[in-house]
Amino acid sequence: MRFTHPGYKIASLVAALFIVAACSSSEPAGSGANTGVTTPGDLGATQEGLAASAGDSVFFDTDSSTLTSEGQRTLQAQAAWLAKYPAVTLTVEGHCDERGTREYNLALGERRANSARAYLISLGVDANRLQTVSYGKDRPFAVGSDETSWAQNRRGFSRVN
Repeated sequence: MRFTHPGYKIASLVAALFIVAACSSSEPAGSGANTGVTTPGDLGATQEGLAASAGDSVFFDTDSSTLTSEGQRTLQAQAAWLAKYPAVTLTVEGHCDERGTREYNLALGERRANSARAYLISLGVDANRLQTVSYGKDRPFAVGSDETSWAQNRRGFSRVN
């Protein structure tokens, strides 16, 4: 069946406009579950706010759960950000690259998450605000079998709950 009547074309155009309008959003970038006080340019107590203000990832050397000096600086910034938003809780995720067994990487990811959590607690963050989880090599950030990808996957990621 062909729809050649001009009314069908107009109806199709109107329907397409409604679909496009329904897919657009008037919310500004970074809006979401905001539980703190914001200032202009501040993304608030959101994942985007943490990433922009402090960074949300710390990276580790191969087979290591020892924080680097750069990782410590990131966590210091996260502790300052958490002090600004006292209602926020985080889950620190431990991740690994694709090498090693699943069991080994789950244990290494757990040590990485706990290392970051312990450092945040040493900086005065209430332990009750921090959870940990290990994903081992199951949720890679970068897909690839090269040093660049592996380096991006050896991380502790702080997720705003």
